[in-house]
Amino acid sequence: MNVLILINKVPYPPKDGGAIATFNLIRSYVELGHRVTVLAMNTDKHRVELDAFPQSVRDMAKWMLVDVPAKITFIAALRNLFFSNLPYNAERFIVENYHEQLKEVLTAEKFDVVQLEGLYVCPYIPLIRKLSGALIAYRSHNIESEIWERKLVQSTGIEFTYLKVLQQRLARFEQSFVDRYDILVPITERDGRRWDEWGNSKPQCVCPTGLNVGEYETSEVSNADLFHLGALDWAPNQEGLLWFLENCWAKVLALQPQVKLHIAGRNCPLWLEKEFQKYEGLVYHGEVDDARDFMNKYGIMIVPLLSGSGMRIKIIEGLALKKAIVSTPVGAEGIDVVDGIHIQIAEKEDGFVHKVVNLVQNHMQLIELGENGRKFVELEYDNLSITKRLAGFLQNHLSDK
Repeated sequence: MNVLILINKVPYPPKDGGAIATFNLIRSYVELGHRVTVLAMNTDKHRVELDAFPQSVRDMAKWMLVDVPAKITFIAALRNLFFSNLPYNAERFIVENYHEQLKEVLTAEKFDVVQLEGLYVCPYIPLIRKLSGALIAYRSHNIESEIWERKLVQSTGIEFTYLKVLQQRLARFEQSFVDRYDILVPITERDGRRWDEWGNSKPQCVCPTGLNVGEYETSEVSNADLFHLGALDWAPNQEGLLWFLENCWAKVLALQPQVKLHIAGRNCPLWLEKEFQKYEGLVYHGEVDDARDFMNKYGIMIVPLLSGSGMRIKIIEGLALKKAIVSTPVGAEGIDVVDGIHIQIAEKEDGFVHKVVNLVQNHMQLIELGENGRKFVELEYDNLSITKRLAGFLQNHLSDK
């Protein structure tokens, strides 16, 4: 197949969940013998220079990066609130220069499949329909409106009022694309059911983020320190960490005073760094050069998410590295893990504390969880197997078309 992938940020380097999901899929498409062109928005927040790509990555696909600032500013948000019906999240990615570049690409070359990676490139569907007979596959990385719906529960006052407007607009925007694609590719079965509830009638193929598990070398951990790794400018991560620090961390320390909590991630705002300084036993590492090396140093991974959607790629990576993981139900959503077998799941603060402390005290349980998690990922989340299944699904529907 000749595949064109549209995405609203450059998926290299693959440091966050969305980038990992897209980059791993591109790599496996190529390994399976398909041709891939990537048309990516190169935003100010995630700006990348093509010259900085390793040669092996540059050779992997035809990369086309389009400058799209997508800046978040108070004035622009205010203007959007009063003079637009679109969610501000989406409006920032509807731009003329990306539209024109896509027009040139579709005019110059014939594609079998145009794959939309995420909600914010869906507004370009009418242009694709106009200029191409390609099969349009929408890969839904999460349910965007659900992220903000859950965020509402934690908000009050003016913030609640604004987020309510944003969430309602996002829900309308998201649902407006039901059945405008040819193939729905949800990243989890749960998300696929939500699209069906909204009226989806198009064929769907669940395509979770896979890993090349052999690249995840494990190391024996002698300590039971806790760690959290994730983008620290992402609101659900901020919210979850603050919940854990304010409600759980002191209780863990009271029972296990020797334990440390190690936090790492990119783009940490200054206010959050200052918040970290208030807590005893917390070590903040900033952005680390090698995520896997950081994760391999510590025994217990915490995922205290209260909002979000889709699936948490860091949990899959943690399982691949044989980490013992304690997560909220929201954090573990979309991954068919079994509580107590692959990871530990706790909803309330006392349960979260209890499960963390049990792992600190029981090294054999920590090791057993890690072994079970690695086997689970090898069986269910092999990247090449997942991509081969998706490619076969798309090829079958190309034949029908």
